[in-house]
Amino acid sequence: MPAGPLALIIRTAGTNCDAELARAFEAAGARPSLVHIDRLIAEPARLDDADLIGFPGGFSYGDDIASGRVLAMKVRERLFGPLAAAVARGVPVIGVCNGFQVLTQAGLLPGPIGAAGAGRTEAPTPTVALAENIGARFIDAWLRVEYPPSACVWTRGLEDLDGASAVLPIAHGEGRFVADAGALDALDEGGQVAVRYVENANGSARAIAGICDPTGLVLGLMPHPERFADWRQHPSWTRLDRSCLAGPAPGLRFFRNAVEHAAAVRV
Repeated sequence: MPAGPLALIIRTAGTNCDAELARAFEAAGARPSLVHIDRLIAEPARLDDADLIGFPGGFSYGDDIASGRVLAMKVRERLFGPLAAAVARGVPVIGVCNGFQVLTQAGLLPGPIGAAGAGRTEAPTPTVALAENIGARFIDAWLRVEYPPSACVWTRGLEDLDGASAVLPIAHGEGRFVADAGALDALDEGGQVAVRYVENANGSARAIAGICDPTGLVLGLMPHPERFADWRQHPSWTRLDRSCLAGPAPGLRFFRNAVEHAAAVRV
């Protein structure tokens, strides 16, 4: 049996959701491999072997200066070109929570990078950000979400979820999505809004919980799909309709979508 696609998970000091991300990738059929950002900067060619790339949640470098800022600057200055090249060859990338904050500041979201990414070495100016939650409080909760039609590879087939299936957990203090009206319009019109809050607890503009780049390969979101890769992780799983338990949990479907895409690209 051929080995599954290689999922490179990038971590550093303060990252604390890397093991959860690895489990979700593995459950979806990938081979997770954790790599420290400094090792990757020293050996950027390791990205050439990656079929999938993940930026986990946590508090990288203690969120000094701002959430994700130190890690984002390392990525922006030293790895933007190799990461853009990976996207250009069809590699799905996900950034969850702190990882989403990193992707926006590093210039990988909202894009565009696209097919031109193979030769691009200079990161674009950020046009969106994740700011302090409305009410200035850390929020740890399961919230109802929806999946609007989008270009996103990771959320394919999730549009029809409802009820207890249409929820994801969040745990952040700086997750309020902000952008000017022009940038928000461009995201809506370009099909780049991949996840919206039905319960907009953090005050995000237009209830945006996650966005993708124009290719649909790069996804950043504040909710944690890797924490809903098994139905037993649902806070009320013993009271769920048994019919829904027969299929994969919604979070796992994110990763299966990406693994299937990566496997098809690799053939």
